[in-house]
Amino acid sequence: MAETRPLTNLQTRDIEAVLHPYTALHKLKTTGTLVIERGEGVYVYDTHGKAYIEGMSGLWCAGLGFGDAELIDAATKQLKELPYYHIFGAKGIEPAIELAEKLKEIAPVPMSKVFFTSSGSEANDTQVKLAWYLNNALGRPDKKKIISRQKAYHGVTIMSASLTGLPANHASFDLPVDRVLHTECPHYYRFGKEGESEAEFTARIVRSLRDLIEREGPDTIAAMIAEPVMGAGGVIVPPKGYYPAIKEVLDEYDIFLIDDEVINGFGRTGNWWGAQTLGMTPKTISAAKQMTSAYAPLGAVMVPQDIYDAYVDQTSKIGTFGHGFTYGGHPLGCALGVKAIEIYQKRDIIGHVRSLTPLFAKRMKELGEHPLVGEARYCGLVGGVELVADKKTKRSFDPTQGVGAQMAKFAEGHGAILRAMGDTIGFCPPMIITEAELNELFDRAEKALDDAEAWVGKEQLRAA
Repeated sequence: MAETRPLTNLQTRDIEAVLHPYTALHKLKTTGTLVIERGEGVYVYDTHGKAYIEGMSGLWCAGLGFGDAELIDAATKQLKELPYYHIFGAKGIEPAIELAEKLKEIAPVPMSKVFFTSSGSEANDTQVKLAWYLNNALGRPDKKKIISRQKAYHGVTIMSASLTGLPANHASFDLPVDRVLHTECPHYYRFGKEGESEAEFTARIVRSLRDLIEREGPDTIAAMIAEPVMGAGGVIVPPKGYYPAIKEVLDEYDIFLIDDEVINGFGRTGNWWGAQTLGMTPKTISAAKQMTSAYAPLGAVMVPQDIYDAYVDQTSKIGTFGHGFTYGGHPLGCALGVKAIEIYQKRDIIGHVRSLTPLFAKRMKELGEHPLVGEARYCGLVGGVELVADKKTKRSFDPTQGVGAQMAKFAEGHGAILRAMGDTIGFCPPMIITEAELNELFDRAEKALDDAEAWVGKEQLRAA
């Protein structure tokens, strides 16, 4: 069970000064915050000195763990040489040039140019602006709508949060905005109909996508955005054949596919890109998070030559390409991105992920047998377990009961940091994790599940 201590001075100062994202603000003064002091390898340590296996790589992003000496050295070197400069107005800096070259080299489909942002949210927000800019350049001013999916997560700016298909990101924020459409979530366990095979489910939701396009008018839709494996919506792995099927529909109506690799990219699924693992063929790509192993903020948008040519033609008409961020292409972030990719290659991190995938899958399947778990979902070294009130009928808990959040608190008590996305518990450990550490993470998660099961029974939360 999680320990309860009086709030420390640091916790009290935190609550008094910091507005915490994705937090039940009304509970903070009672629960306090978990203040992390340092990190090493796959572990982080709180201000009491307690160690936790960081089972979520922070926020899906610290793929090389904490305290990597090569990354720290690269950051130090860059800060000494050029701590900041921009790439506005035809200025250039070598770290941005080198990182763009490396991203083009490893891209899953041919890419021509890389636009840098400060985050994944900014990258996906930029994708929408660029789609609008492109269609204005091509003389298609009405072709501006973007299709996303229910339960998708694409960020929290006004536009990227609109693309996100999660009610919590819309409620009380007056979202989503116009020009955003949401099609069905490709989650067979939760949305497949009784007696419907996985292939039949896929065919049905692909038909639903086609119906949406025809209803709205293909000439009004610019693009569709998709994460290969859906992350914050609950680690949803689409059925086999889903992406080739939707690509066929999109191509028919001249709608291009935006690949959101912010969580999936840089080895997480056992390939450089989730698109390669899931059979996805994108037109443009968003990247962030593991691009720097989270050692500095950085995002990127990759575009092919034909799209870039359209941008060039349009700037010749209007005078400039009027988009950019102060910290987009920051030399520190780019230097760390270059070094992170070098490390992924030199240490064969992708090979390591593949070697651990069978063990990860085995332990996830075992969690799936737990009486509290309805489904265990996984791909590479990312997974999620969905907690349910009734395993046989798949009946969910009332969201107000906070079963997932309580399970995550129990996990903290056992020295594992996991993430509750509603009642789905996410697993996304640093990709450097060893077999022994991975087993320890799952051992601690199992103890937390047992605690949660006992708590659910005590509180009688399964009552219909």
